[in-house]
Amino acid sequence: MSLYLTWLDLNSWLVELDNQRILIDPWLVGPMTFGLPAWLLQLTRLTPRPCPESIDLILLSQGLPDHTHPPSLQQLDPQIPLLCPPSALETVQKLGFHQISVLHHGETYALGNIQIQATLGSPIGPLRQENGYVLQSPASGCSLYYEPHGYHDPALSNFAPIDVVITPISDVHVPLLGTIIAGKTQGLELVTAVQPQVIVPTAQPGEIQATGLLARLLQGLDMGDTLEPDLAQLPNPPQVLHLTPGQRQEIALRHKPALSL
Repeated sequence: MSLYLTWLDLNSWLVELDNQRILIDPWLVGPMTFGLPAWLLQLTRLTPRPCPESIDLILLSQGLPDHTHPPSLQQLDPQIPLLCPPSALETVQKLGFHQISVLHHGETYALGNIQIQATLGSPIGPLRQENGYVLQSPASGCSLYYEPHGYHDPALSNFAPIDVVITPISDVHVPLLGTIIAGKTQGLELVTAVQPQVIVPTAQPGEIQATGLLARLLQGLDMGDTLEPDLAQLPNPPQVLHLTPGQRQEIALRHKPALSL
């Protein structure tokens, strides 16, 4: 089986599985403001990188601008198929994408041999819950799970084991907003449920610079207080694989029989 991951910083990923190239939550150009005024918070890339080429699918997990980032999406061919939660639909329609598939929780989408199922993701306010995704390749027997805020569907155990999990491993608490990333708080439960071989951290500060009034708060966060010490206590702990932004990494997995879906 062949699985390659490229971390494009923050929560932006290129997944290569079964010769399919899937671009997740792309932040490729321009600043990131999270929908806030730039004077309050803005992230800027320290290392510009080219947009990935030959993309087979754009996969969006949330409708918020740090996951559905209009300046980045405008750099991509609007003919590329795009998969998103209902919260992102209006934005991507305005950007002119022609092949949009909206996935509600529990629904599936086929990309070649890969089955993509939407799971419950991060809660945004009391009435909205975004998407996580499970990607399964029956041909290779490989499976991958992605959710960027650490809020996981209780039904994920139905997919166990999942080979690779892309998840935060730290918590982020913001005054007035509460816990916006629950990687450490929820992570051990996730690992127990899906028994991954490899955990790849997301929502990490890569090669970026934060400016604005909230920047000091973010710079004071203890991102070193992670899930890793708890994982080390498990009988068969997963490998935690820290990637370098921009570097393509082959993910080595133990051989498994092909999935039967």
